[in-house]
Amino acid sequence: MSVSELYTKYTKVWIPDPEDVWKSAEIVQNYKEGDEILHLKLEDEMPLEHPVNSKANQLPFLRNPDILVGENDLTALSYLHEPAVLHNLKVRFLESNAIYTYCGIVLVAINPYEQLPIYGEDVIQAYSGQNMGDMDPHIFAVAEEAYKQMARDEKNQSIIVSGESGAGKTVSAKYAMRYFATVGGSASETNVEEKVLASSPIMEAIGNAKTTRNDNSSRFGKYIQIGFDRRYFIIGANMRTYLLEKSRVVFQAEDERNYHIFYQLCASSSRPEFKELCLSSAENYFYTTRGGDILIDGVDDAEDFNRTCNAFTLLGVKEAHQMKIYRVIASILHLGNVEIVSERDADTCGIAKEDEHLNYFCNLLGVEHDQMENWLCHRKLITTSETYIKTMAKQQAINAKNALAKHIYAQLFNWIVEQINKALYTTSKQHSFIGVLDIYGFETFEINSFEQFCINYANEKLQQQFNLHVFKLEQEEYMKEQIPWTLIDFSDNQPCIDLIEAKLGILDLLDEECRMPKGTDQSWAQKLYDRHSSSLHFQKPRMSNMAYVIIHFADKVEYQCDGFLEKNRDTVYEEQINILKASKYQLVADLFQDEHSSASTATGKKPKINVRPLKPAMKASNKEHKKTVGHQFRNSLHLLMETLNSTTPHYVRCIKPNDEKFAFSFDPARAVQQLRACGVLETIRISAAGYPSRWTYHEFFNRYRVLMTKKNIILNDKKETCRRLLDIVIKDPDKFQFGKTKIFFRAGQVAYLEKLRADKFRAACMMIQKTVRGWLQRVKYRRLKKATITLQRHVRGYQARRLADFLRKTRAAIILQKQCRMLAARRQYLKIRSAAITIQACARGMFVRKVYHELLLQHKATVIQKNVRGWMARKRFCRIRNAVIYLQCCVRRMRARRELKTLKIEAKSVEHYKKLTSGMENKVVQLQRKVDDQNKEYKAVSEQLMAVTTAQATEIDKLHKELDRCREQQGEENRATSLQEEIDELRKELEKSQKQRKILEDTSTREKAELQQRVLDLEKENTLLKHEKEELNQRIKSESNNVAEQFSEKIAKEYEQSKKEIDEERSRYQNLLKEYSRLEQRYENLREEMTLIKQTPGHRRNPSNQSSLESDSNYPSISTSDIGDTEDAIQLVEEAGLENAAMDMTIFLKLQKRVRELEQERKSLRAELEQKEALETKKMPNEYNSIPDNDQAAEMAYDSLKRHELESENKKLKNELNELRNVVAEKATMDDPTNESENAYSILLHQLKEANEELDVRKEEVLMLRTQIVKAAQQKEEAKSTDNVTEKYEWKKSDENTDNDDAIEAYNGVCETNRLLEAQLQAHIKRHEDEVERMQAQIEATKEDMEKQQQILTQTLQMSPDARIEYNIQQEITRLTNENLDLKELVEKQEKNEKKLKKQLKIHMKKVQELEARSTVPKEPRREQLTRQVTVQRKEKEFQGMLEYIKEDETLLIRNLITDLKPQAVSATVPGLPAYILFMCLRHADYVNDDQKVHSLLTGTINGVKKVLKKHNDDFEITSFWLSNSCRLLHCLKQYSGDEDFMKQNNTRQNEHSLKNFDLTEYRQVLSDLSIQIYQQVVKVAEGLLQPMIVSAMLENESIQGLSSVKPMGYRKRSSSRLDGDDSYSLEAMLRQLNLLNNTMCEHGLDPEIIQQVFRQLFYVINAVTLNNLLLRKDVCSWSTGMQIRYNISQLEEWLRGKNLQQSGAVKTMEPLIQAAQLLQVKKKTTDDAEAICSMCKALSTQQIVKILNLYTPVNEFEERVTVSFIRNIQSCLQDRNEPPQLLIDFKHTFPVMFPFNPSALNLDTIHIPANLNLTFLIRV
Repeated sequence: MSVSELYTKYTKVWIPDPEDVWKSAEIVQNYKEGDEILHLKLEDEMPLEHPVNSKANQLPFLRNPDILVGENDLTALSYLHEPAVLHNLKVRFLESNAIYTYCGIVLVAINPYEQLPIYGEDVIQAYSGQNMGDMDPHIFAVAEEAYKQMARDEKNQSIIVSGESGAGKTVSAKYAMRYFATVGGSASETNVEEKVLASSPIMEAIGNAKTTRNDNSSRFGKYIQIGFDRRYFIIGANMRTYLLEKSRVVFQAEDERNYHIFYQLCASSSRPEFKELCLSSAENYFYTTRGGDILIDGVDDAEDFNRTCNAFTLLGVKEAHQMKIYRVIASILHLGNVEIVSERDADTCGIAKEDEHLNYFCNLLGVEHDQMENWLCHRKLITTSETYIKTMAKQQAINAKNALAKHIYAQLFNWIVEQINKALYTTSKQHSFIGVLDIYGFETFEINSFEQFCINYANEKLQQQFNLHVFKLEQEEYMKEQIPWTLIDFSDNQPCIDLIEAKLGILDLLDEECRMPKGTDQSWAQKLYDRHSSSLHFQKPRMSNMAYVIIHFADKVEYQCDGFLEKNRDTVYEEQINILKASKYQLVADLFQDEHSSASTATGKKPKINVRPLKPAMKASNKEHKKTVGHQFRNSLHLLMETLNSTTPHYVRCIKPNDEKFAFSFDPARAVQQLRACGVLETIRISAAGYPSRWTYHEFFNRYRVLMTKKNIILNDKKETCRRLLDIVIKDPDKFQFGKTKIFFRAGQVAYLEKLRADKFRAACMMIQKTVRGWLQRVKYRRLKKATITLQRHVRGYQARRLADFLRKTRAAIILQKQCRMLAARRQYLKIRSAAITIQACARGMFVRKVYHELLLQHKATVIQKNVRGWMARKRFCRIRNAVIYLQCCVRRMRARRELKTLKIEAKSVEHYKKLTSGMENKVVQLQRKVDDQNKEYKAVSEQLMAVTTAQATEIDKLHKELDRCREQQGEENRATSLQEEIDELRKELEKSQKQRKILEDTSTREKAELQQRVLDLEKENTLLKHEKEELNQRIKSESNNVAEQFSEKIAKEYEQSKKEIDEERSRYQNLLKEYSRLEQRYENLREEMTLIKQTPGHRRNPSNQSSLESDSNYPSISTSDIGDTEDAIQLVEEAGLENAAMDMTIFLKLQKRVRELEQERKSLRAELEQKEALETKKMPNEYNSIPDNDQAAEMAYDSLKRHELESENKKLKNELNELRNVVAEKATMDDPTNESENAYSILLHQLKEANEELDVRKEEVLMLRTQIVKAAQQKEEAKSTDNVTEKYEWKKSDENTDNDDAIEAYNGVCETNRLLEAQLQAHIKRHEDEVERMQAQIEATKEDMEKQQQILTQTLQMSPDARIEYNIQQEITRLTNENLDLKELVEKQEKNEKKLKKQLKIHMKKVQELEARSTVPKEPRREQLTRQVTVQRKEKEFQGMLEYIKEDETLLIRNLITDLKPQAVSATVPGLPAYILFMCLRHADYVNDDQKVHSLLTGTINGVKKVLKKHNDDFEITSFWLSNSCRLLHCLKQYSGDEDFMKQNNTRQNEHSLKNFDLTEYRQVLSDLSIQIYQQVVKVAEGLLQPMIVSAMLENESIQGLSSVKPMGYRKRSSSRLDGDDSYSLEAMLRQLNLLNNTMCEHGLDPEIIQQVFRQLFYVINAVTLNNLLLRKDVCSWSTGMQIRYNISQLEEWLRGKNLQQSGAVKTMEPLIQAAQLLQVKKKTTDDAEAICSMCKALSTQQIVKILNLYTPVNEFEERVTVSFIRNIQSCLQDRNEPPQLLIDFKHTFPVMFPFNPSALNLDTIHIPANLNLTFLIRV
């Protein structure tokens, strides 16, 4: 593959950048060999011409395809170089927030400077047992790999954690130890894992400090060995420390602090116990203020000090020793404040006499003040002849004081480490260990001194070991795959190590110069120049003679020689040490032992692991001298390397992303510097030198199948297919190798293949695009052609329509002209005709009006005459009427005002509105009638007026006639004048009458209008009242509806709350039951351990998580795990009896604690008793033979006394149990308020109470015997002591026969008398208490009745008489109905009692008849007759569904029916056959009234089932079989109990088979608990069968072929922890397993409700395990995986529907996984997408949504990653959710189980027992 093929257009490369170290660019023009310029384009579209040195072939690094970016393992990258590693880490850290990344065998950990929720208990459980490459990179994965390899290979392991200060080394080591403590918890009660974790706060307090790079920087190195036994439980630990930074005690740089313990102690100085330390704030001490600020943001030193003290206490350090430690630390602070002043002479100095800090220092350390004051300012010089005491200058004295402080702190540090090791030491034999090394990384500063030299020396050694290990692993991989390989060249740093540690190396020359009397740093530097100037790794700086440069593996480092000798000598004046050795405090004196003595004591305790060094240790010099710091460090480093070389190492490299401690901020320059220093890039280089990319044949075939042609594919031989493809694609055979199972590629080849694959896809896409675009253009042309034809057709039609319109308009114009002309002529004609008609009409009208006026004048004269006469009479009538009307108005006004006042008052009341609304319609009708009457009156008046006018007219006519006649007869003028006057008067009267008529008409119209207005007003008022009425009705209706809705909602909420509380209580009870079974299993394990202590059991991960169901005790009221391991304890448990069967678990735990305390008291009293007996034996040596009997009697008395105490305590606890049951009963009545449930539950409680009372009576009888037994024992002892020695032998032999009989007789006599007395006393007391309770109940009832009567009386007094009468009637009716119901209940109860008594009477009559028959017949003939009667009964009498057996056959029955029974033996019979047989045996025991037989049978059954389940604790078939039988036995006990609630579905024959004599309610509870335990074991076994399949079937297997695409895998996918072979499971395999589980449970006849609950739990586990793996694996978070998950879930739902299990709620438990799959497939770009995701993913938490989006990885080049801005948008949308901060789902969560009551339809007499059960000894009754 040539360069021109790689550097083509669109290829991306990396170019150097001064700021970002490396910058991405894209080639815009193909590169040809020989070109000096490479044309590039940056990411911001800026062009760039990059120069290329073609001779040196220095082309830019190629960038990996985008599909490979963000990989979990850096070795999965095709191009392995520095920019690729840096970019991959940056993308994972910033975009995915992933702080862990694999780099081959190295785990790279980047400090996020933020707390992440990825270290919880759930995450530990998720990584436990997983292969390293299966999950996302994590420190827990490395720890699990080490733990697994230790268990599998039985080889010690080491985890090496290194990095700069602030990179997170200590935290990583802490989490690794937490993982080991959780997974490998101690098997005993020593809690070693807690002690191991407790050492961390102590070491952080005394060895960590704030630096400029880290607030909690470890200033020392440590190596912790965690020891494991053969079962791989933690049994102990050991710690070694390296190179404590002592100089920090007396000096800190700016913005740094001293060790935390100083500030913690000062922050807690106000405690009263620290008053003698004389401390104050840390700002008052010289040693704590050198760095400036004494506080750390977000850190509470006082709280940290409390954690430190608690850790000391947990490790067993006594408070006195803790106080001495704090005294030493406080003394160092006071020593720092001792002020040394210069005196007159510059060479002398002194200390003020009243220096209080020196006094405090001496008092705290218990040394003499004067001596310490003297030797702080003087020193002793010893020569061969004399000894001189020389004064010191001020600076020398200060240096000596600081050296003393450093030495004190270093000795205290070593002493504390020694105490921690003692606390973690174990006497058990250590089988293996895992070491955790937390050591400083490579350091280089502006000024590097002795500390940096030692640190870098240690890193050189570790890097050499690391390189050799990496090379070894690569070699093993090549040899395993059987491919040819050549020696990989890697840089060996052995010359640099020889420069430092070889003979006459830097350390040797330094030690030699330290031994010289006048050795100086300058002379030592000169020796280095002379000796090593020719070395390749040593250089001399040009501008300095006091420095040297060493070329380390990571970088060049220049060391300043100033201070090397002083730090290497670590000089402390001997006189000061001798003063401290003479301290009055032993701890202070022990700190400063001689080196040889401390070494001898140290070697006294040898480590448990003997490590054989790879190289012989360096020989020490023969000359005795004090070991220097460098010499000690070199020896400890050699020991460390020997330990590491004997173990399998695992590497964790911690990276500090930035120096400002910003959260998730990445500085590429700092990261690259650390990657070079920690060896990650060296790993990449070694990997790239060989074959870094490795594919299995199957994965390669699936990934690059697109590059193959049809003729090259051989489906049956994928290896040959891959070989053919590579021969065609890659021409150079050196670029790849074929192994046994994998193909190995050189660096860059996978990227080349990816490029070819992308080109193939690009060409296919172009072909698809070309075809689609051509098709689109053809479709567009056809559409345009069709549109053109349509347009032409429409245009032609439009033109035709315009022509037709023109013609039509022309014709219309002609017609309009014709019509207009015709209209004008017609109008002219009509005008003339109209004028003629008008003239004629006017003329004719004039003539007619003249005639009319004449007639009118005549008519008016007649009318005047008529009206004048009527007016005179009406005028008088009107005057009188007006006066009457005025009086009436005044009176009516007065009455109206009064009525108005009353109406206003009434209008304010509600009744008024009701009356108005009720009578308004009537009023309207009345008013309407009134208006009609007035209209009639008006008509009558008008008719009268017309009659008057006609009469007047007739009179006028008559007068006219008379006038004419008079004129004719007399003709006289006087007559005419008189008549004329009369006519005038008549006219006047007529006018008056007309006026009166007009007035009457006006008044009538006005009154009519007023009446109409009033009617309208009334109608309006009526409508308003109607509206108000309707509004009030609607409001009342709405309020009633609201009240009803609120009431119903309240009832629903209370029901849901009560249901939830019941579920929680049920779950809590079942968890306690599970814990009880675990304790039983633990006790059994301890017993087995005692018996099999010499055997070596196999490897088990954590038995603390296992649970078993076996227990020798039947009931949860007694715990055998705390009584002891002897057979006596087991016998006590078995003799506990039936009375303790139904104890609640909470009370059981209290009783368990009490039993422990009593057991301890018994041991102490037993010891005292033995001491007293020993004293008595000394006094009476002649009575030696009687001592055992005395011991036995005393022990019996003591046992009875303790039994009394236990039983009294048990009685108290039972009282509490009864109270709890009463509370449960109340809850039950609240949930089901029917009378039947109350009666049933009250009966159960009553029976339980009677049983408890009987138990108390029996126990109190036992209690009264203790004094008699003790007295009897004392009297026997006195009698024995008074007998003669000669009768000793005879007395002893007789005593053996008589003592037991006498004791039994005395015991029986006392029992009988006491039983009678106690029974009578108890009866009287009980009767008295019942009477008092009854009277109190009556008093309370009467009080309540009185209160109710008073309330009723007050209510009735406020009512109206009618309402009062109705209310009284209702009250009386309710009272009578209540009394009737009470009487009915009494009648029903009496009928039930009568039935029970009749049944008992029948049974007793039968027994009496049988006894009489037996007594009347002689013995021998009676046997024959009985046998004959039995045979006759078998023929005549039907089978009653009972089985009889003798007591001796009970063990055989249990063995054949339970212990040795195989489920296949009864597979063809009735489901639950063993349960039916056991119940039929139980029925016979009940029939013969044998309580011992019932108790023995049920006890043996329960114990037998437990033993079977313990023996087959992983067999699903047997567990399911006994769950079915336990439930069936429980159903039988309920169905045939005689309770009506359980007998509703029984037939007549089944009711006859009910139990007669015993109430087995308590045994039903025991069986229910046993069923719960078996159910939990069924779920556990089923989960164990399914769990290995879940991940593979749901996430990894291709259910839809060709959907997923395999990506390149890294080193971790081929980890050594992964076993050979294909362990993958398909979805079909998991469905087959589910089918098998379902068929097994159905064959055994398990209740369908229980089967549904089992599968609900299993589907929850499937959901939890799948989702947890999805959240912890980046490689499965893709679109194709989402499609696979949705398909798999649909298959599971289809399976549920096929099995009729859709109602089980299993699908609902899968909701989080369904939403996660949808989240992987939805669009993730815009804000609308974010809102859609938030509304869709309701079952997922915010952390889970964000985690999935961060992990989302495109599988193909055409998918896009989720942007950081989109994830931030999602977080902002989800910030209002209130959710617990939990990432993973708790897959150990169990739903509470409910056992429904399913009665059997079979009759017991129809059940057939097969012969293969070997139960022939059972007799059918």
